[in-house]
Amino acid sequence: MALQLTQKETQLLEDQKTHEKVCIEKYQQYASQASDPQLKQLFQSFAQQEQQHLNTITSIMNGQVPTMNQGQQAQQSSQSQSNQATNLTSQSSPSSATASNADAMICNDMLMTEKYVSNAYDTAIFEFKDTNVRQALNHIQKEEQKHGEGIFNYLSSKGMYNVQ
Repeated sequence: MALQLTQKETQLLEDQKTHEKVCIEKYQQYASQASDPQLKQLFQSFAQQEQQHLNTITSIMNGQVPTMNQGQQAQQSSQSQSNQATNLTSQSSPSSATASNADAMICNDMLMTEKYVSNAYDTAIFEFKDTNVRQALNHIQKEEQKHGEGIFNYLSSKGMYNVQ
């Protein structure tokens, strides 16, 4: 049986679809602009994951209910990408060459973007009646938070984000 979405659910998914498209575009653009090869790789990885998010949202909009098995596979993929992001940022120490101001600017922009997108998923999750859809959206939200963590770790490792 195909998933029947309410008007509100459809609108929330349209919003999330737009957010994912913007994230993909920004990560791709910023990966090409970044001067640090580690940052380029991090953003390329995140762009691929955002494409997976967009594919999931599109599937839900087409009436396909995500299953737990797919979610578990995606979670394993997410964990692998999260570990990759951690490895990328831990390879350099704060004493290594400082990344450019332009790299700091694009990181801060993406960190703000990820905060916004994660918050939008938080709202959407509470508005869906289907448990599997809620779980899929929650999974995506957790990945968005991992993106923010990866960016934070990168900035911190380069001495560009100091927690006081």
